[in-house]
Amino acid sequence: MTDAMENCGFMTALRAIEGKWKVDILCELGKAARRFGRLRQAMPAISEKMLVQQLRELEADGLVSRTTYPETPPKVVYSLTKRGAALNAAADALCKWGEEFGDDVGQAEARAVAAG
Repeated sequence: MTDAMENCGFMTALRAIEGKWKVDILCELGKAARRFGRLRQAMPAISEKMLVQQLRELEADGLVSRTTYPETPPKVVYSLTKRGAALNAAADALCKWGEEFGDDVGQAEARAVAAG
């Protein structure tokens, strides 16, 4: 890949959502801010360890904020930052594109494989 391609905005966005669960987490937080347990319930297939890891990476990238409330036990709430909400909007546009054209892409791929 060329330096120009690696430094383009699209590749930056792809790197930000790299990981099996990041898009799912962003989508969930796009609905509402959530405590860790609620996020875990919304995505039962993700392990606790993986959720923690993905949330830390999203927080480090400035896409998710973590707010701790001084209670016993501590209450921690995750929410999207302004940057995370903007990325969610961009991902939504890609989802709509995939819904509209996904069958066409799959059929073209199948024809290419068949043509061998």
